[in-house]
Amino acid sequence: MKQVKILGPGCRNCETTARLVAEVADAQGIAIELEKVTDMAAILGYGILSTPGVVIDGKVVHSGGVPDRKKIEGWLG
Repeated sequence: MKQVKILGPGCRNCETTARLVAEVADAQGIAIELEKVTDMAAILGYGILSTPGVVIDGKVVHSGGVPDRKKIEGWLG
């Protein structure tokens, strides 16, 4: 099971990113544990200055803007 964290204050882009990651994981049959991190100190601890950020299995894979489906597929695949 992959550990996925969406980093951000809960804005529309953060919610969209979380939804897209969940949809792609479901479509690929990949089990994920999705966590939304809204605490700014925790977000800054990952070195993210622009949200939303995406962390998969402890590694920052994205920050700033909503990622496209193909990128998400690559991260999870």
